[in-house]
Amino acid sequence: MIVEQQKHRGTHRRQMRSMRLGLGAVALTIQALMIAPPSYAADFAEQQQLVDKARLTIEAFAADPSVGGPIRELKSEAKALFIVPQFVRGAFVFGGAGGSGVLLVRDEKTGDWSEPAFYTIGSASFGLQIGGDVSEMVLVVRTQKGLEEFYRTDFKLGADVSMAVGPEGEGVSVRGIAADILSYARKKGIFAGISAEGAIIAVSNESNRAYYGKDVRPTDIVVKRSVSNPKSADLRKTVEKMMK
Repeated sequence: MIVEQQKHRGTHRRQMRSMRLGLGAVALTIQALMIAPPSYAADFAEQQQLVDKARLTIEAFAADPSVGGPIRELKSEAKALFIVPQFVRGAFVFGGAGGSGVLLVRDEKTGDWSEPAFYTIGSASFGLQIGGDVSEMVLVVRTQKGLEEFYRTDFKLGADVSMAVGPEGEGVSVRGIAADILSYARKKGIFAGISAEGAIIAVSNESNRAYYGKDVRPTDIVVKRSVSNPKSADLRKTVEKMMK
């Protein structure tokens, strides 16, 4: 019994050591690609830049019928959109992916879209991989369960909520796909079919504080709507135009 416990502890230590090495490799890979990693600094300008990039992402998706069409088909059931303007995937022996994003929630009574709540998204994988890329991603939240996960401190896609890669192409139907969240991604102007399954989404309290000037929870922003920032108006209008 003691031998088995020692073996277990040894295995756990090796796994933790491998994870630390993997995360370090991911950071070095992203730097090598000359792509700035997600910033968690409480800086208003950075958060506004993320909001502006999110607007550009929605505009690009709306103009692309291969992804804009299927997303529009979900307009009656979409409870929220999670927009990630830059989803970075870097790989060299150890792989990883990450970015920052904003969540906007639709009021089911009025149809109005909320102010943005800020989050980070990231994952690490292990295995021989070489390469890296950047894509822009939109997650369509379809169920109340999927939405409520965003109100937690963090959650894992594919574990705490079900998700699937959304179908592409004009006229395709998303009906019959049973998933709390559908993901859509574009890379260099084309549909990428990238899945974020396994990634962890976490609330960025510092970003929310920087953007709204005080400590706020996601529910304060997207449910109670007790805070606002006029500089998010263009993003909200763009989302509303796409999903109306």
